[in-house]
Amino acid sequence: MADCQHMLQLEPGNKNALLCRAAVYDHMGEFQMASEDLRAVLKDEPANAAATQLLLKIQKKVSERPPDQQHDSRRLFIHEAGDEEGNSSQEKQPTARPVQASQPVGGEEKSVGPAERGDMGNSQKKPHGRGSGGPPSESSSSPHGGKKSKGGSADKYRVTPESKLANGSSKSSESQREDPSSGRATAAQNGGDAVNLDAPCGALPPPLARLKNEGNLLFKTGQFADALDKYSQAIQGYADSGIDSPQDLCILYSNRAACFLKDGNSQDCIEDCTRVLELQPFSLKPLLRRAMAYESLERYRRAYVDYKTVLQIDISVQAAQDGVSRITRLLMEQDGPEWREKLPDIPPVPLSAQQHRKVEPASAEVLQARAEKAARDAERRAEVLFSALKQEGNDLVKKAQYHQAVGKYTECLNMKPDQCAVYTNRALCYLKQEMFTEAKQDCDAALKLEPTNMKAFYRRALAHRGLKDYLASRSDLQEVLRLDPSVQEAEKELEEVTLLLRQSPQDKPRKVVPITEVDNEENVADVSNAASSCTGEELSINLHPSSAFEFCQALNAARCSKNTAACAELLASTAPQSLPQFLSNQLDGHTISFMMQALDSHLLEKDPYLVYQHLNQLHMVDRFRTTLMLLEKDERDRMMQLFERLSAVESTEFNKNDVQNLTNKYI
Repeated sequence: MADCQHMLQLEPGNKNALLCRAAVYDHMGEFQMASEDLRAVLKDEPANAAATQLLLKIQKKVSERPPDQQHDSRRLFIHEAGDEEGNSSQEKQPTARPVQASQPVGGEEKSVGPAERGDMGNSQKKPHGRGSGGPPSESSSSPHGGKKSKGGSADKYRVTPESKLANGSSKSSESQREDPSSGRATAAQNGGDAVNLDAPCGALPPPLARLKNEGNLLFKTGQFADALDKYSQAIQGYADSGIDSPQDLCILYSNRAACFLKDGNSQDCIEDCTRVLELQPFSLKPLLRRAMAYESLERYRRAYVDYKTVLQIDISVQAAQDGVSRITRLLMEQDGPEWREKLPDIPPVPLSAQQHRKVEPASAEVLQARAEKAARDAERRAEVLFSALKQEGNDLVKKAQYHQAVGKYTECLNMKPDQCAVYTNRALCYLKQEMFTEAKQDCDAALKLEPTNMKAFYRRALAHRGLKDYLASRSDLQEVLRLDPSVQEAEKELEEVTLLLRQSPQDKPRKVVPITEVDNEENVADVSNAASSCTGEELSINLHPSSAFEFCQALNAARCSKNTAACAELLASTAPQSLPQFLSNQLDGHTISFMMQALDSHLLEKDPYLVYQHLNQLHMVDRFRTTLMLLEKDERDRMMQLFERLSAVESTEFNKNDVQNLTNKYI
């Protein structure tokens, strides 16, 4: 074709050049243009056999076409819609200039609904090696709508829409993600199947994924303005959320561009397609849609460049082939033989972006890199989902919807069970619902992750109070104040718990001990000797004390009789959280050593976790540090032996690091 044009430029009446160009037009299916060239030859040489034979052949082809495709001579008038920014003076066409149409116009054109027209900008493929000859089909008509542009006041010219453009991208999975019409079918198209509007979409958070899915559904049902609004909301939400997923952003812009193109807003379609191509150069669908938008604005040179770029990416895209044929004819009429010289540069497409080339098998390094990228993407999507669920839970707490917030926090913990803050947040929700046992369990889990977490101690204190375990509540509140003495809420709560503890029935009245006066020192010595020579048979040991007084009495009786078994039984029946209250200021070095001996000899093998709990509470007694300094060397050695044996125990409730941290408080 280029050689023919060059020859005609040098010699306008060259018969061989006209015959050559007519043959090319015949091969392209442009029978009207071929017939005009042949008639020009026969006008000067009526006996030209080659021209006569080719003209008869073309007329036969036209006569064999279906009736609705025999209107090659009809022309479609395109009216200028005002000056568009960026159009050069050469690109502007005079008002009401005729353009060759490949479909019948007016009453003979079949009305096609949104679902029948297909998706604007989807590429139609044909098999490799197939020529473009034969009559042009309905899919070769111009694909643009006829509504007003956003920036213009005049009516847009209207070009007959495409009958149907099938999805021609070789990357079918990516096409289904990008194009609104390549998603899941509507209920009507699937025989009533429901559409999952909450289906995940790349790395988009659930609210943005739902907006995108709603836009896809609206697009398929022909509600392009509503679909455009959904995509716009999703794009704004993407910007506000601060996520980094260029691929998902490109899909949103490309889908919105399809809506603009459907509504005839070609200028905004161009802007959105350009945004996509800035992020992902040589994306096929944005290029094709921008080419169609340029063509509808009569910016033919730019449209030609985009159509040719699409064919470099995938030569089998039928819509681009038809577009090149149309634009070539228009530019030849507009610019004459030198039309190619006025075209902008067509960018070369790298081999990596050319879909029609044979894909080589990926190497092991490439496969590994893809697997690593997939793992990173999955981790990033999981992080986005976790953050979204946690934020939803926090928002529900602010609205006092605690039951729903528990569900969100539970989903978070199923994804990441090592998040201390989520445990304390869920514990708060349980407290608000008076589910004190569950709140205590969450606080225990949080303290295993962070042993000095003040929120966990404070909320566990509230849970203990709800369970009427005032001693344990007071112990946790004291720990909060030890970590931060300025917490006024803990001070106020501690006063209330202390008052409740004094009023509790567990504090029984103290027994009255008669005091007998003596007259001489001999009687005093007798009493002292009687006290110092007590035995286990002479003193009864209360193994289930209900107050600090009874506990100290039982502990002193066991120590006096050196009955470590009774001491171990006494400690086994006493809640570890009660030790700081029961011992209070009654602790001394011999008592510590005796308790260590009882724990080591009788409880360590039976219940190591109970031993760990008692040791974890014993160091909180008021006089503990002072008393610890008064221990003898052999007593310290026995203490270290107990911690070494405890560290060797395998338990699910504590580990070696926990024992080591506890040991540091005794050394």
